[in-house]
This record gives sequence, structure tokens and C-alpha cells, in this order.
Amino acid sequence: MIEDILDEARGKMQSTLSVFREELSRMRSGRASTALVDRMMVDYYGQDTELRQIASVSTPEAMQILIRPYDKAALRNIEKAIQMSDIGVNPNVDGENIRLNMPALTRERRMELVKFLNRRMEDTRVAIRNIRRSANSDLQDFEKEKLISEDDRKRGEAEVQKLTDQYVEQIGELGAAKESDIMEV
Repeated sequence: MIEDILDEARGKMQSTLSVFREELSRMRSGRASTALVDRMMVDYYGQDTELRQIASVSTPEAMQILIRPYDKAALRNIEKAIQMSDIGVNPNVDGENIRLNMPALTRERRMELVKFLNRRMEDTRVAIRNIRRSANSDLQDFEKEKLISEDDRKRGEAEVQKLTDQYVEQIGELGAAKESDIMEV
């Protein structure tokens, strides 16, 4: 029973960490990254489709993203989706391809990104702690229902805390790596 609670908590914490990793990959840093636009939704023949499904996305230079639509008819819709997004870059269309020239980040913008990163890190830590609280609550319920002993509950809570500490540490490591990436000039 305790193992079931631990497995469920581990699964939830892992998915929370995966979402955090995904957000970090989309966050702008010092160089161009295809993750910035990969999952951008584009109206493709009336369907919202991820950009990566209708175009090849690459970074031919450190500060440039190149988008090559598989279907030339999608070019205008891709351009419109980029203009409507919040990445803050105007697309350059050359007839067949779209180039996104990423401007260098200013010091102020880097500081804003670090603040945003720290907020996201704290939100993710809170989510992990909420999972811990839920798991501990389940352990207490099992103890009240006489399904486990008090010692088992305490042992289970210690395991849940160990798991929580592990994931909070991973969040800190990922955040520190992204922060150094953002601050790198």
C-alpha cells in the first residue's frame, strides 16, 4: 500500500518535472533555439497544427532560426502565427523560407527572464510540495482506517520527503543551468 502511494507520488512528481523541462526549453536564452517555435500552433487548412509537423525548423546560425514549410501554401499562416506569438521577433519571408533573426538580449531583458525563471521554479516546487502533502494525507487516511501502522505511516512519510527533496533539488539544478544560459553573453 505504501509502495502504491510512493509510486503515484513519484509519477506525479516526474510529470511535473517534465512540464518544467518543457517550459525551460521554450524559454529564450542567449542563442536561438528551435524549441522556441517547435510547438507553436499554426492554422493549417482549418486545423491547429504544431509548426514542427508542417515545416522543418533548424538553426543555421547561433542567432537565427530557419523555417522551411513542407507545403508552400502554409507560408503565410506560419508567418501570421509567428507575428501573433509572444516571442518578439518579426519573421523575414524570402518566398520559400522564413528566417527569424533573434536580437541579442539586453541586460534588462536577461534580468526579466531570470525573474520569470525564478517564479516558474518556485511554482514547480510548490506543485511538488502539494504532491507530497497529498501523499502524506493518503498515508494518514490509511493509518486511520487501520490499514497501516503508525510506524509504517512515519516510514512512508520519510520516503515521501526523500522523494520530494530529490525533485526539488533537480528543479534547482535545472533552474541554475538555465539561469547561467540566460546570463551568458
